[in-house]
Amino acid sequence: MRSVVILFTFLAHFSPYAQVTTLTADGPGNTYELITSKLAPGYNPIEAPGMMRKDCDNHLNYGKHISEVFDNELAKNVFKFVIHVKEDNDRCKTFDRQRNEIKSYKSSPDNLKATIGETVEYKWKFKLDKNFQPSKNFTHLHQLKSVGETEKAKPIITLTARKGSVDKLELRHSSGKNQNTLKKVDLDLLRGYWVMVTEKVTYGNAGKTSYNISITNVKTGNIILEYYNNTLQIWNAGAEFVRPKWGIYRSLKNAQSLRDEEVLFADFSIREIK
Repeated sequence: MRSVVILFTFLAHFSPYAQVTTLTADGPGNTYELITSKLAPGYNPIEAPGMMRKDCDNHLNYGKHISEVFDNELAKNVFKFVIHVKEDNDRCKTFDRQRNEIKSYKSSPDNLKATIGETVEYKWKFKLDKNFQPSKNFTHLHQLKSVGETEKAKPIITLTARKGSVDKLELRHSSGKNQNTLKKVDLDLLRGYWVMVTEKVTYGNAGKTSYNISITNVKTGNIILEYYNNTLQIWNAGAEFVRPKWGIYRSLKNAQSLRDEEVLFADFSIREIK
């Protein structure tokens, strides 16, 4: 009996600090409902073409821009995010850019909103098409973005693809207004391959924080990008929480460099460690 009481006490003390939310494709149909049920039950964690006002969307006949398809390589269902250069925009609000993203936000459960002092681990898989084309402007695939600070700050962490003499995937950081590139790798290491991302963050001010990310090729296990830093500023003054975002968010200022894209995502996980 004593051992049972000790085990119960241990679990009761630690279980609130290791909450895990997973989002896994389960087959075609009800995709938006599935995403919503995990990231913000009863609300709207999806920022996709056609989700806002219909009268400004030039692509009404296409339908939903996130769907579930079967992937032969992973042998499972995955999420397909679609964006179109000419037809799509940014929620009928801005037209020099376009987005198709999912997120946690103010209406999400508390364990999906990181607060100062917390450690959170994010995991997901994604696959760029072998002919994926970014522009010299931003083509974001993932962001950690603070909410509630007095100044409109840039995302704290961003994974973005960028065209150059050699196309790159860039890992970028901002502690407010300015962004810096922490690391970049050749985009050809990702194009056409499923990759696994593990991102572990302790949120706080410089000296009380850590940021660790690795991207590996799912098939080979080879590390594509790896970065660790325990001195970054991973919190903005006045912020209420930090939220993750995934999908395609890109500038149209050099639309001639872009094409219609399909980016695959799978197996999202958010684990609040403490």
